Amino acid sequence: MSTTINTDLTIPACVEYADLFQDPMLEDQVAPKNVDERRQLMMMQRKAENICLDCPLMTRCLYTAVVEHDVAGLVAGTTPRQRAEMRNLLGVSPKPEDLDTHAGVSAPNRQVDHNEVVRLRNANPYESLESIAQRLGCSLSTVKRHLRKARNQDSEAGPATTTEVPPSVEQVMTAYRTVTAPRPSRSSRTVRAA
Repeated sequence: MSTTINTDLTIPACVEYADLFQDPMLEDQVAPKNVDERRQLMMMQRKAENICLDCPLMTRCLYTAVVEHDVAGLVAGTTPRQRAEMRNLLGVSPKPEDLDTHAGVSAPNRQVDHNEVVRLRNANPYESLESIAQRLGCSLSTVKRHLRKARNQDSEAGPATTTEVPPSVEQVMTAYRTVTAPRPSRSSRTVRAA
């Protein structure tokens, strides 16, 4: 009896480099406290971006992260801010996931108060999400879920334009190239203006 192994399966690069992609500096997007942390974050971000660009699943990953799900951290070589810019260009807003229902915590007597999570984050914007989770006695994913819910509520309160037909992969890639295109530095703008 012989066993056949399917070698057509592609393992995403982010799985192979999980330590990099799940590092709190990349995942939580916390502002670096000093020059060394900023340099470390920039190096990690460049390495992750290069890994994503070489990944055969990059296009699908980018489309999913921009159009279908609002995810945290560096995904498909993009930051949450860049994906938000792409959504603005495309006029899309991913539907908020109802993770509470999936997790079975849809009862009114929740263990973690949503407003307390938001209040702690607003009061401590430079504190890591993990330390906020520890303070509340909950998981990191619970804190992220409540903050995502707050962002989605804020975006629903404003004038949100969403398209009924999702954008094509080509449209998402065009938005990606627009948002990630190198921008002229201040010094080059000053030289041109002179």
